[in-house]
Amino acid sequence: MASLLVSISTMAQLNVQLHYDLGHDLYGSQLSNRPRLTATVENFTPDKWGSTFFFIDADFGDNMVQSAYGEISREFRFWEAPFAAHIELDGGLNGKSGSFDNAYLIGPAWNWHNKDFSRTFSVQLMYKYLSHRERHGGTNHSAQLTGVWGLQLAKGLLTFSGFCDLWYDKGVNGHLILLSEPQFWVNLWKLPRINDNAKWSVGTEWEISNNFVWPTDGLNNRFYFIPTIAMKWTFGN
Repeated sequence: MASLLVSISTMAQLNVQLHYDLGHDLYGSQLSNRPRLTATVENFTPDKWGSTFFFIDADFGDNMVQSAYGEISREFRFWEAPFAAHIELDGGLNGKSGSFDNAYLIGPAWNWHNKDFSRTFSVQLMYKYLSHRERHGGTNHSAQLTGVWGLQLAKGLLTFSGFCDLWYDKGVNGHLILLSEPQFWVNLWKLPRINDNAKWSVGTEWEISNNFVWPTDGLNNRFYFIPTIAMKWTFGN
């Protein structure tokens, strides 16, 4: 699970999430290799030169960590225009298949927010290098289009955020891979009689993909919709 929740704000944001994956329940033996529990740590920190974002996913099964995946990105902006220079590194390890194909991305980003940062949006168009991808029938050199959004609704009680990635890969049907993970959260500390410092949220993440997920009985050449049931703790403001 690669859950990217970027909210472009004036303060650092750190949160920890726990997701229960419903892929087994929806697809049975096709996704029997998919862990049911994923813990995620995310952090977004802006500064006067731009911003830094990272997340780490740890997948649990058989009472142990089965795989780990992470992304870290840095945006540089030394000017007033809403454009920034974006660089990114993605990669991880799997206990059964070894390391994932590390990805290196670079390109421009366009960022937008309203006055109180309750609505944010970013578009990134990047060159993408996937190490060792040609060994699996794909291509090492690619391009990726990414959209990231964050919406605070009902005076902060509800959050709708997520990302959508689309990239080229000659090894799949149609030569394009789509991955989107919208998240919906109810921020419980916004309810009456709830302590403002108890920053619990409950919600769900929907992994919507085409040509991305590897089932146990075939190749990554089909569409999947995989929801989770989740909880989150947000540190800071």
